[in-house]
Amino acid sequence: MEQRDIIKGQGAQRNVVNRFERYTFDPEEEDLDIVKTSFTEVFPKTIVNKVKSEDLPMEYSMNPYQGCEHGCSYCFARPTHEYWGYSAGVDFERKIMVKKNAPELLEQFFRKRGYQPAPILMSGNTDCYQPAERQFEITRKLLKVCLDYRHPVHVLTKNALVLRDIDILKPMAEQNLVSVSLSIPTMNEELRRTMEPRTSSAANKLKAVALLAENGIPVNVMVAPIIPGLNSDEPLTILKAISEAGAQNFGYTLVRLNDSVEPVFIKWIESAFPDRAQKVLNLIRSMRGGKLGEKKYFDRQKGEGNIAAMIHNTFKIGRKKFFEGKEFPKLSTAGFTGAKDQQLRLFD
Repeated sequence: MEQRDIIKGQGAQRNVVNRFERYTFDPEEEDLDIVKTSFTEVFPKTIVNKVKSEDLPMEYSMNPYQGCEHGCSYCFARPTHEYWGYSAGVDFERKIMVKKNAPELLEQFFRKRGYQPAPILMSGNTDCYQPAERQFEITRKLLKVCLDYRHPVHVLTKNALVLRDIDILKPMAEQNLVSVSLSIPTMNEELRRTMEPRTSSAANKLKAVALLAENGIPVNVMVAPIIPGLNSDEPLTILKAISEAGAQNFGYTLVRLNDSVEPVFIKWIESAFPDRAQKVLNLIRSMRGGKLGEKKYFDRQKGEGNIAAMIHNTFKIGRKKFFEGKEFPKLSTAGFTGAKDQQLRLFD
C-alpha cells in the first residue's frame, strides 16, 4: 500500500470550507500535521433526539459528544460540526464538544409526564465510547441513569472501551434493557489503522464481542461501511468470525459521501491509496447513480447497479450460512420507572 503525504492518526487530511459560512478561511493555508485535540463543554437543553428518518428503526437517539476522535474519513456525522461553526474536516476529529450535563438532562426526559418509553440509541451520530469517554465518563453515567430507571438502550460503538462498563451492562441485560452493536468494517489491521485510525483494533473489537456475549449481553455487529475496492471482499470472513465469537445479529451499510464528507473522503483516499483512489471512487459512483452520495430515504440504504447487488447477495449468503437460527432479543420497556414512580423508586 503506497501512501502519499498522509497525516497519521487522522482520517481528514485537511479542513474543508464550512458550507454555512459566507466568509471563511482557505483550508489550504492551515498546518495540520500536528493538531492537538481540544475539549469544550457545551450546555444543551435536551439530550434525547427524536429520530425522524423514515428508513431508520429507532425512535430516539442521544449523543454525549459532538465531534469524534476516531477519525473515520467517511463518517456521515461530519457535516453536523458545521452547524457549530467548525469544519467537517480535521475540526470534527480534534474539536470535541462535551455534554457534561447529559445525565441530568436524561433524568429530566424520563420524568416527563406522559412519556411513553421506547429504546434509545446511544451514538446515533458520534461515538459514545470515543477516547474522550475515558476522561469524562459521560456514557457510563448515562447508562447508570438508564439502569436506575429501567429504561432500554441500544449502544453503538467502534471502541472496545465498552467493556469498562460491563458491571452496568450485565445487570441491564439481565432485565432485557440493553444491547451492544460493535462496528467492524474490516479484519485487515493495516486497513483498519488507515480507515478508522483511532478506533480499537479489529482483534480487540472481536474480543469485546466474545466477552459481551459471555456475560449475557446481546451483541450485534455493524459491518459498516462497505467501501467497494477496499473492504468489499471481507463480508463473509467478518460474518464467520463474529458469529463464532457470539454475535447474535449483524447489519451493514454501503458507503455514501454526502455534503462535506465527500471532499474529506476524496482527500483521504488520494493520500492513503493513490494507486486505487479513482477506481474506488468510480465503484462508489456506480452504486450511487454517478454520484458519491445519496440522501433519499431507503434508496441510500440499497444503492443500485451490479456492485451494490453483489454486496447485498454476499450478506444474504452470510446470514444463511453463519446466522441461521440466531435471534436477537427485543428490549423491554415493561419495568420503566418514570415520573409516577419517583417516590416508590426510593425503596428499590
